[in-house]
Amino acid sequence: MAGAVVGLLDKDSRAHPNFRVKLEAIGYGFLIPVFFVTSGLRLDLSGLLENPSALGRVPIFVLALLVVRGLPAMLFGRQFDRRSVAAAGLLQATSLPFIVTATQIGVLTGLMSAVTAAALVCAGLLSVMLFPAAALALLRAQRADQLQRGKQRQTR
Repeated sequence: MAGAVVGLLDKDSRAHPNFRVKLEAIGYGFLIPVFFVTSGLRLDLSGLLENPSALGRVPIFVLALLVVRGLPAMLFGRQFDRRSVAAAGLLQATSLPFIVTATQIGVLTGLMSAVTAAALVCAGLLSVMLFPAAALALLRAQRADQLQRGKQRQTR
């Protein structure tokens, strides 16, 4: 809401040319990190580790992220090669800010338990750590194959 109000009031950024830059610096440099640090402090990791069923939900949530957010990349399977599509799917499935925000709201409103929120956040953390690395590995392998094919063509 605040962003919409600022956008309406500051349509002409010539009056305050550095306003948006300063606002983004405060938001991304201070407010957002503070939100994630305080969210991390509220993460019920001990409850997650003590509850085997909740801990078992973490891989299920990771898989759900892959299916729900990554599977739509397969729609581009005819236009791009498999590795590029798989890498795009992995990158699309990477999610943490939305999960942290949604789970905080769910816990605060009483619609979600802290343990379930912790499992979802851990799944989001895993997606942020694993999916981009896997996508990069796929793209590197693709690049290596392309270079190898190019060398084979040159030797013919």
